[in-house]
Amino acid sequence: MEQKQRHGCLTAWLVLMIIANSISALIYLFASDFIARTLPSAPSWSFPILALLGIFNVICAIALFKWKKWGFYGFIASSIIALIINLIIGIDVAQSLAGLIGLVILYGVLNIGKERAAWPQLD
Repeated sequence: MEQKQRHGCLTAWLVLMIIANSISALIYLFASDFIARTLPSAPSWSFPILALLGIFNVICAIALFKWKKWGFYGFIASSIIALIINLIIGIDVAQSLAGLIGLVILYGVLNIGKERAAWPQLD
């Protein structure tokens, strides 16, 4: 059986996603008072959910490191939930949709390279 190979850009993007989502989750957990002051219309329930989404995204990135396709679908689900929450808390549509850029980049890096493209290697 041939060893699975991951493109360096995918590895770098997954590491970045793990770091960024970990930081994001910590901010939503420990700095929600500050965020609430800048977004006064945001319901208090939104911050713990956004923190959980950050944690879930870390899990999805780890799943992709382990060649699990469900990690990508998990990112799709969390991105849709985050988009809805962002609209509810008062972030404008363009800025909320910009949150989907990471998902588009992830899809792109999963398909970089011919023999090292990760998408066809995912289980």
